[in-house]
Amino acid sequence: MSSKRKLKIDDLPEFDITHYLKSKRAMTEYLNQVIADGDDAELAAALGHIARAKGMADVSKSTGLTREALYKALRPNTKPRFDTVSKVIQALGMRIMIQA
Repeated sequence: MSSKRKLKIDDLPEFDITHYLKSKRAMTEYLNQVIADGDDAELAAALGHIARAKGMADVSKSTGLTREALYKALRPNTKPRFDTVSKVIQALGMRIMIQA
């Protein structure tokens, strides 16, 4: 008789993508995939994940925005202003490019 313990969902650790966003390449690929998927609601959340992985305090300092403002603007299903998105992308060491 095997003693298999049933796992409960509440016992599982919560997934945190920031643990996988340790390199500039991983951050860039993640953001490009979100943009390619075309899910505008996920863009702010993805930027928030990347900012948390890099360090929200550093991003705050680079953008001139408070940490609280960044957390508010970069949560799921928000629509941050373009200047906020642009500042965050620059603070992450990335840039926006348009290709035909």
